Amino acid sequence: MYQHIVSIGPGAALAAAFLFGLSVPAAKWLLADVGPWGLAGWLYAGSGLGLTFYRWARRLPATFPEGREWLSLGASTVLGGMVAPVLLMVGLSGQGAASASLLLNAEGVFTTLLAWFWFRENFDTRIAIGMVAIVAGAAVLGVREGGELALSSGAAAVLGACLCWAVDNNVTRKVAHLDAVWLASVKGLVAGAANLGLSAYLGEGWPAWVPAMEALLLGWLSYGVSLTLFVVGLRHLGTARTSAYFSQAPLFGALCSVLLLGEPVDSRLIAAAALMGLGVWLHLTERHSHEHTHDAIEHDHVHVHDEHHQHEHDEPAPPGTRHRHRHRHEPLRHSHPHFPDIHHRHGHRR
Repeated sequence: MYQHIVSIGPGAALAAAFLFGLSVPAAKWLLADVGPWGLAGWLYAGSGLGLTFYRWARRLPATFPEGREWLSLGASTVLGGMVAPVLLMVGLSGQGAASASLLLNAEGVFTTLLAWFWFRENFDTRIAIGMVAIVAGAAVLGVREGGELALSSGAAAVLGACLCWAVDNNVTRKVAHLDAVWLASVKGLVAGAANLGLSAYLGEGWPAWVPAMEALLLGWLSYGVSLTLFVVGLRHLGTARTSAYFSQAPLFGALCSVLLLGEPVDSRLIAAAALMGLGVWLHLTERHSHEHTHDAIEHDHVHVHDEHHQHEHDEPAPPGTRHRHRHRHEPLRHSHPHFPDIHHRHGHRR
């Protein structure tokens, strides 16, 4: 069970970071043909349409929030799907893609601080040191050769986007047990339609079909698939740890620039890669174990029959088979290595 989580959670979060890391320079390029509100709309429309088509092709069932979970989904859609991407596009309009990419590291910092001190997600010294190393790597990338910080006039808008996405990341954790593809597709369709409507109201006009298709494709990959993988990471790792892995996005963008665009490798990139690599290693090698109590809970998500899922079925499920249905967890007290996933949201003594 623990090894399964170790492979799935970090892998999904790092893949999400890679896809999102490619989006900023591509979006900067598309802003030459599409306005900020319109581009935000096309990106999320691409996310929603692409994932909806995938769900239709795979005939995947929908899963719906319950009770106050609708508020979490609504807040996530408004802040993360509507406000944040528009702020990012406004910020990109006023500064270079490279500096904007570096500023996006603030999302990981904001997300982690909110998770630790507002939403009370547990952390220990090892995880804190790992996060500091990742932030230090981001800071190294954000300093020019003369020691000047790479900020521009659009920095406030980009930082505002980071704060919105940080709140989005933390409230999304509350609905991370839902199907990740359905969650991302709904968010994309609603946010995309809303921002395209606002774009039309503001008179931005419609782009030519080629940049529109390019924006849809970029949105599907860098927002839709990336968000789906991010939700999978949240489900297995919790918010702060997923955010730490996702903080590699700017580094992935820089590495891709070296490999694909032939940009030079300098000392800053090497130092940043070393610091971020140290941070990821500290997170990957974490083993958090203590005696803890599971309260009774009833919910619906994809699972296998393991030590946390020992329930009956109307029809027998073969051992090791991944399946989903509504099921109940009886109270349980035990000790084993774990992350703050959807089954481990207990408190800790400091």
